[in-house]
Amino acid sequence: MPAHAAPEIRLVALGDSLTAGFGLAASEAFPVVLQGLLREKGYPVTIANAGISGDTTAGGVSRVASALAGAPDGMILELGANDGLRGFEPAFIKANLETILDAAAAQNVPVLLCGMRALLGMGPDYAAEFAAVFADLARNRNLAFYPFFLEGVAADPAKNLPDGIHPTAEGVREIARRMLPVAEAFVQEIMRGKGLPLPSPTTP
Repeated sequence: MPAHAAPEIRLVALGDSLTAGFGLAASEAFPVVLQGLLREKGYPVTIANAGISGDTTAGGVSRVASALAGAPDGMILELGANDGLRGFEPAFIKANLETILDAAAAQNVPVLLCGMRALLGMGPDYAAEFAAVFADLARNRNLAFYPFFLEGVAADPAKNLPDGIHPTAEGVREIARRMLPVAEAFVQEIMRGKGLPLPSPTTP
């Protein structure tokens, strides 16, 4: 079924500068790029960009109501990188993410949770506790989960801006390409829940 013939699936991406597209054109930001890849595969998806540069999980708590105000069909949650940069306690980060997830659950909005890793300079114990926050939430809540948002991009100078933190346009495309199978399964689950037919498989 052509994408335009099916009801639209509306997602919102709640995140920080990695979602917002820091230093990039609006058309190069992660939500737009992932949306394009999903649409190429026949999914009638739009992804609203609710990313704000510098945002933390606490900021996400204050913004989740507005992100959910339009009654989206699903949420992509990408927060925690700035918490890690500031060395916030993993328990504090987890509590904030729990609040965001509770808000989504209260409106029956499924979530695709994106994991993050702390900088190596924070020490191995902190890094392990930090990474476990996301994995534990995904497992305990049975969430769609992409373990590391910057997989294949982090620490690669060719895929990051000169600051070494924010992805280039190519870096964002790499993130979206790697996440696509998880995002596709997430959208399929939403469509099944709505009784919508899935698009026919495309030939590679």
